Amino acid sequence: MNTTFEQSAKAFIASFQRVHREIAKVIVGHNRLVEDVLTGLFAGGHVLLEGVPGIGKTMLVSTLANAVDCAFSRIQFTPDLMPSDIIGTRVVVEDEAGRKTFTFQKGPVFTQVLLADEINRATPKTQSALLEAMQEKAVTVAGTRHPLEPPFFVLATQNPLEMEGTYPLPEAQLDRFLFKLTVSFPPLEDLMEVARRTTVRDMPKASVVLQHADALQMMGVVRDVPIAAHVEKYAARLLLATHPGSGYETPMVKQYVKYGGSPRGLQAMILGGKVRALLDQRYNVSVEDIKHVAAPALRHRLILNFEGEAEEVRTDAIIAEIIEKTQVEEK
Repeated sequence: MNTTFEQSAKAFIASFQRVHREIAKVIVGHNRLVEDVLTGLFAGGHVLLEGVPGIGKTMLVSTLANAVDCAFSRIQFTPDLMPSDIIGTRVVVEDEAGRKTFTFQKGPVFTQVLLADEINRATPKTQSALLEAMQEKAVTVAGTRHPLEPPFFVLATQNPLEMEGTYPLPEAQLDRFLFKLTVSFPPLEDLMEVARRTTVRDMPKASVVLQHADALQMMGVVRDVPIAAHVEKYAARLLLATHPGSGYETPMVKQYVKYGGSPRGLQAMILGGKVRALLDQRYNVSVEDIKHVAAPALRHRLILNFEGEAEEVRTDAIIAEIIEKTQVEEK
């Protein structure tokens, strides 16, 4: 084992745990959710959060931005939101001599941590403007490319209850998200703790425990984690098992799935597995690491057929069957 990498890995673990503890001072419970959001950040991807309103999604994102010393912006998506409201627009500026010139005025997307609240409320035209910035890490206006400051990390939220007047993200755009995470409603004890923390004069606030330059370095450490060929092959077979007709599919996939995950799903499992391995203080990815991140990496990438939609089959149930039935081949 390379000594330099081992030192970097130990520093990664310490920094990750420090950020997690700092967020826990503000966010009650949701330990797995916070871990998965941080995994998305350090894996260099974006995360889609789905949950009912008022359970702390916005607070989680702003707290994360505070803890890693990143600029934070929030965009509330509405049906009348235009692409220029997100990426910015060219405006006419007059100087002291009276000369008028066009100047680019940056929009809220020029930040480091961006909360796209209720992304499914905006029209496809506006959604695509954000998704282009997510993919390219830059914005092009009037032929000029404007790079976004790293780490450019988008957390988008969806409300699964109110579907009237919404524009669900197309499958190709959902595929841009590394993980899709489900935010569950807190249990009784956590609800009481939320009330205690938020109904007093001095509400808890996260302190800076990591500079954003250190966060960028941690993203590099993740990509240095080795993965054995048999683990990589297992992840690839999991992905192929989501495709009906691939020869690897399970009975539920054959019956309910129209299309399976793209190669981005494989990348998400491997990158998430690398973070998981580091957190477990191991310096290589195991099959268990891949299993651990398979659901958040694949749940938004499965497209159900008519029968699956009609019977309201949960993609998590399909993924659980795939994990159960896909065997690890010998090294």
